[in-house]
Amino acid sequence: MKTTLHLLTSLYIFCLLFSTTTLHAEAFPPEKGFEQKHVVFLISEDPLNYEAHLTVPPFAEMLDEKYENLKITVLKGEGTHGAYRFPNLEILKEADLLVVFCRRLALPFDQMTSIKNYLRSGKPLVGLRTANHGFSVRDEVEPGFEGWWGFVPDILGCENNGYFPEKLGTIVTAFPDAEGHPILADIDLKNWKSKGQVYKVKPIIDPNAVVLLNGKPRGKSDIEPIAWTRNTAYGGKVFYTSLGYPTDFKQAPFIQLVINSIHWALEKE
Repeated sequence: MKTTLHLLTSLYIFCLLFSTTTLHAEAFPPEKGFEQKHVVFLISEDPLNYEAHLTVPPFAEMLDEKYENLKITVLKGEGTHGAYRFPNLEILKEADLLVVFCRRLALPFDQMTSIKNYLRSGKPLVGLRTANHGFSVRDEVEPGFEGWWGFVPDILGCENNGYFPEKLGTIVTAFPDAEGHPILADIDLKNWKSKGQVYKVKPIIDPNAVVLLNGKPRGKSDIEPIAWTRNTAYGGKVFYTSLGYPTDFKQAPFIQLVINSIHWALEKE
């Protein structure tokens, strides 16, 4: 019964994703003769990982269906937080973009090295929600595995300082002067609300980061950056957003945000 429910949920999300992107899918139309780019998603199933294993696969399938210039691979691993392994991670050697939506994972030495080598080569990254503690392991790490606490400050350019209560949700607004950014193209920024809680990340470590969206907990005066871009020390483009709550994948603004960020990350400066 549980498996059937998950399948129906995934089908529903896929139909919603396909329909809500009909008007906006050509914000970054594929050019004639455009080389196909390989996008690899890393996701994990975890009660605290906001159902990424249910929302990302149909979203990725939609990308694969609608964009001829994209080749999509979704890798979901197995194991505990202190000993987790992704199948076929060697495919990262041919990836053009890595998208991370996983939480507090220690990986085998060789797999963590593969991710580090990918980023050291200057290739781009898109981080969604729990990526801001993606490899920050609090559990005991098993022999032969390792976490990577430096991923958050060194790659995403921020710190994970907790979050506001979930019941407050998030009121999403554009950062001043950011509305002309290509990642915000074709996005209706009016009355955008998320049921997910606001992550506390300020001050952003990277002074050169370009903040695109702010998030405000309902009823609070606090404002936090919830989406930005930056470049790593290796020259790689990075987009991160703390949005990615399950119901965000039912909202056209969020769907378009991620679509735009993927194409932005793949484009050369």
